[in-house]
Amino acid sequence: MVDFTGIKIAVDFDGTIVDHEYPGIGKEKLFAFQTLKELEKLGARLILWTFRVGKELDEAVVYCRNNGIEFYAINKNYPEELFDETVSRKVDADIYIDDKNIGGFPGWSGVWQILAPYELHELEAEKRISSARRNIFKRFLP
Repeated sequence: MVDFTGIKIAVDFDGTIVDHEYPGIGKEKLFAFQTLKELEKLGARLILWTFRVGKELDEAVVYCRNNGIEFYAINKNYPEELFDETVSRKVDADIYIDDKNIGGFPGWSGVWQILAPYELHELEAEKRISSARRNIFKRFLP
């Protein structure tokens, strides 16, 4: 199992978690919340990193909370951070998930395939080992 403990992932809202309908909230992107929940289970710290502020930001946070996602921080590096002109607007994250990536947003199934390849390879390796063990027993048992 891939361990994302302590990995900070900055996630955009409009065009990434939901379809782009700013200032409204668009339709949820397929697999958005399932993927985010799985990343949380694997130990990732999710940061909502969005252009939204004020009422529109509050609406996005409530929307995510109602769908089971409570962010580690919102437009900040950590929850207690106070924004001032000496702090960079760019959050410090290990991974950024945004619809403005080069090549565009790959979709949440694409995000999962990018972030969890080791887990998939581990599962395939386990299947091969298990299969090899069964084949060994077949050689010795009628």
